[in-house]
Amino acid sequence: MGSNSHHSSPEDRGSTAAFPVLPDYRGPCLSNVVPALLGPADASDWLPAPIQQAKAVVLFLVDGMGWEQLQDRSELTPVLSAMEGGPITTVAPTTTTTALTSLVTGSAPGEHGLIGYQVYVQGQVLNALRWTAGPKGSDARRSIVPEQVQSRPAFFGRRVPAVGRSEFQGTGFTRAHLDGVDHKGYKLTSSIAVEVQTLVEGGAPLVYAYYDGPDRIAHEYGFGPYLDAEYAEVDRIVAQILAVLPPEAALLVVSDHGQVMVGDAKIELAHDVLALSSAISGEARFRWLHARPGRAGGLLEAAAERYGRYGLVVGVDQVLDEGWFGPYVSPEARSRMGDVALVPNDPVAFTEPKPPPRNPTGGENKPGFQLVARHGSLTSAEMLVPCLAGFGTRT
Repeated sequence: MGSNSHHSSPEDRGSTAAFPVLPDYRGPCLSNVVPALLGPADASDWLPAPIQQAKAVVLFLVDGMGWEQLQDRSELTPVLSAMEGGPITTVAPTTTTTALTSLVTGSAPGEHGLIGYQVYVQGQVLNALRWTAGPKGSDARRSIVPEQVQSRPAFFGRRVPAVGRSEFQGTGFTRAHLDGVDHKGYKLTSSIAVEVQTLVEGGAPLVYAYYDGPDRIAHEYGFGPYLDAEYAEVDRIVAQILAVLPPEAALLVVSDHGQVMVGDAKIELAHDVLALSSAISGEARFRWLHARPGRAGGLLEAAAERYGRYGLVVGVDQVLDEGWFGPYVSPEARSRMGDVALVPNDPVAFTEPKPPPRNPTGGENKPGFQLVARHGSLTSAEMLVPCLAGFGTRT
């Protein structure tokens, strides 16, 4: 993985590669990890060597642990730094719902159709992570059935157990991307290695485990001591898993996306752009604008004039032609896309204007939860994720 001689501050540097970084859907990409693990030997030649030699594999996804952020904290992650491998691309957009679905189904977003955090489905915008819809954010599991929105089976229908937080079991998003999977819930992170050990000793050739600490911490606290502490915690969890795996088993660590610091750099969508839009979906760093009938050209022109300085403002045809969502896009996935995509290179967030909340007491409204670090766009900081492996160390 390489090491840094000092702790450089991610806040002080931008993304290191050209923009945009597009997913490598035909090569080392998050959507190809499971096909490589479950397919013929020559399908996995780009995976780290321990995976190609192992008799059992634990696939551990750490949410929000981008390659560049990991590189910046190599002195805090000695176990991860000693593992074999390097960066691969994730999918577009760089968001949890899309990337996790691509990982477990082994398919690009254009195939599985869960194309963002907020997805335009059945004439309304679905929050795919919470599986809520409507102005009040109501539970949409009955009106928008998860297994119908995304019907591709996890792990190609094989019986691969999944270790994840207990509270995620039965949620709409879990049903949409892990339907039929044998869930092993944990309440505390100290249980992850225990669950993994039990499953591997029970004969499971592949075990999937999920942890979301870095994503949660970066969203709330940004880059700083809290995130540093969380990366050290991830390294401890990885060490625990390696310690319970026999030498013939291997651990493969990947992530769904990286992060960028945004803070207060929020750009509220302008009224002239909103006037041409019938709906807004996606997320703050990959915003879909759905045009009113006959207004797609005018919407693209207005959005480009206002927001082109921040990165990419592109029509949906360009997104499709350049294969951002994969070489094939199903009619269902296409119907969920907007007409114009706002995809910033700068560390900014495109937000929708919200009416001021009413406070019946007459006092000041307290500000709500603010996202400090964000993701969704196609910068290298968001697109590049680790693909690192090591053998078990249990004696």
